[in-house]
Parts: sequence; C-alpha cells; structure tokens
Amino acid sequence: MEQFRILIADDHPLFRTGMRTLLTSMPEFEVVGEAATGEQVVTLAEQLYPEIILMDLHMPGMSGIEATRSILQVSPQVRVLIVTMFEEDASVFAALRAGARGYVLKDAEEEEIIRAIRAVGNGEAIFSPTIAKRFIDFFAASHRPLPPQIFPDLTEREREILELIAQGHNNAEIAQRLILSSKTVANHVSNILGKLQVTDRAQAIVRAREAGFGQ
Repeated sequence: MEQFRILIADDHPLFRTGMRTLLTSMPEFEVVGEAATGEQVVTLAEQLYPEIILMDLHMPGMSGIEATRSILQVSPQVRVLIVTMFEEDASVFAALRAGARGYVLKDAEEEEIIRAIRAVGNGEAIFSPTIAKRFIDFFAASHRPLPPQIFPDLTEREREILELIAQGHNNAEIAQRLILSSKTVANHVSNILGKLQVTDRAQAIVRAREAGFGQ
C-alpha cells in the first residue's frame, strides 16, 4: 500500500494530537511532523519532504494562505489540504488562489476528513459538501464585475483590497477576510494610495466609490 507522508500545521496542540492519533492508526499515512506557526510549516516542508500538508488558515505570524503560497513556489508537488473552521467565500477563494488542492472544515466527520486526505494524495481536488455548495451558489449568483478599464495600474489583489476599503473595512478586517498579515495589507494600501495619487484613505474611498467600487 502506498504511504503518504503528512505534515500537520495548526496552532492548537489538541487538534494536532487528535489528527496525529487518527492518521497514525492507518497504515497508509505517516505523520512526519507538526508545525504551530506559518513560518514553522514553511521550514519543515523544506526539511521533511511531506507529500501532503494539512494546513490551518489562522496561525501566529504567517497565515496558512501565505505559507501555502510560499511552500508551493519552492515545492509545487506538495499537496495542501486546508482544514479550518472558516468557510466564508473570501477564505475559500484565497486558498485556491494560493494553490490549495482541497478545503474541509474541522467539524467534519472523521470519515470525511480521511476521504479528503486520500483524494488530495491521489491528485484530486476535494471540498466539504458545504464548501461545494458555496461554490455553486457563488457562481450561480449574479456578481457585478469591476470594470477592468478603471484604475488599470492596480493589480488584482489591490483591486480586491480597494473594493473592501470602499466598503468601509479597516486594515485588520481586510487582513482577516483575505487571510493576509496586517503588514501585507498595509503595504498594499500604501501602493494603492500611490497609484491613485491620493494622500490618505478617505480620498481613496471617494475615488473608489466614484468609480463604482464598494457598492
């Protein structure tokens, strides 16, 4: 039987212990390590050569999304399965953009989590039923695309953050919604102000709303 090398990344010791106990009871899985922070999982991914990483989204320091992106830039063969309590659209799509192969919720049944790990290990993409339904609802809904000709100097991420700024969200709220560090959001906001040629956030909101953002 093929055995998958698994690295568990989560800042809750009880979750890591429970997951390790579950996985080590099955001969097809080998838990090669545990990480409690984003920086730690990036380091261990380089040292331990896991085939699958079970990745939490919110960890101290570097987020799970940033850690996933960093790991896959160096080791694109690694398969990342997000295991989290967060199911909002922003988290799901941020995980996919970072390169995650699956997304399951921590409150799922053990059988569902094991099935997801096997699927990711075999090269499939897998999502909890509730997450799959959110995909269907999202694409079935009528979403107003932002006109691409407006603020063409902005990157896709900057346009996403400008939309949230125009909706009235502060940096901390944006960081939580997009699973980014506060420093990363602050850098993006600074770039946005420069590209819009405004001196503060209030002026950026005015320009953005005039252009149709935040509605």
